[in-house]
Formats: sequence, C-alpha cells, structure tokens
Amino acid sequence: MNFKIEVIQLPLPEGVNIIIGQSHFIKSTEDIYEAIVNSCPSIKFGLGFCEASGDRLVRCEGNDEELKKLAAETCLKIGAGHIFVIYLKGGWPINVLNALKNVPEVTRVFAATANPIQAIVIETEQGRGLLGVVDGYKPVGIESEEKVRERREFLRKIGYKLK
Repeated sequence: MNFKIEVIQLPLPEGVNIIIGQSHFIKSTEDIYEAIVNSCPSIKFGLGFCEASGDRLVRCEGNDEELKKLAAETCLKIGAGHIFVIYLKGGWPINVLNALKNVPEVTRVFAATANPIQAIVIETEQGRGLLGVVDGYKPVGIESEEKVRERREFLRKIGYKLK
C-alpha cells in the first residue's frame, strides 16, 4: 500500500486561537456550534467540518463570517475526513474545550492553541487522515525557579488563579 505524508502550515491570524479535532457525523457542525455559544456566548468563532462520505463537503457554522471562511478554507486545505477546525477570538480554547469534548460526536481534540501550527496529514488511495499536529516550537530548556515564579504570577494576573 502506498501513502504520502504531508506537513501543512495552517493559517493563524494575530489574536486568534485554533482548535483542531475529529468528529463523526454531519450533525457535528450544529452541535459544536451550540456547545461553543452555550459555554461562552460572547466568543466570536468560525467552524469547518470535513465530511468523509456522502456529499463530502466542508460544512460550516459560526458567528463571524471571516473566521467561518478561514475555518472552511483550512478544512479544505487539510482535506481529511471528519476533521473539524474552529477559529476563536474574544475568548480562549479553555472557555469552550470541556463543552466541546462533551459533544457526543467529538472523538478527539488534536490541539487548541495560539501558536504557529502544522497539520501532519497522510494520504492513501482511499483518502486523507490527520495524524497529528506540530503545536509551536520545541522546548529549549527546563524552567528555573524565576520562570516558575513568573508563570504563577502571570496566571494570577490574568485571573485564572486566586491571588
């Protein structure tokens, strides 16, 4: 069996986060939409979902037309069955991830990030699949006590930990 592996740099505009996952049913687009707006009503987002059978279209939802278009184009670029891409602004993945993971059709989340991101895609005679992602850059060392202190201060500064 022949296959090809491709690394695809995904677009990520300044101030935008991306979530990449896999689901398994056409109703995923509406259920993911509802999960996002129910957990963070003010967040702006666009969602694309690659069908793996039937019409094999990229299905789209969202409340921001630019992000919706970007999600659809990114899904088409990845081209792997049952993959979804969500672009978010005005909030963070942490605001919606638990709700997203509780959507019955969602089988996995590959990444949720604001870092530069690459998709690793395999192509066979049957189709394409997402093997994983490269999220950001490789580490350059182990944090020092000073960096531990900075990390803890930062989390309190942005309100995610008690002061």
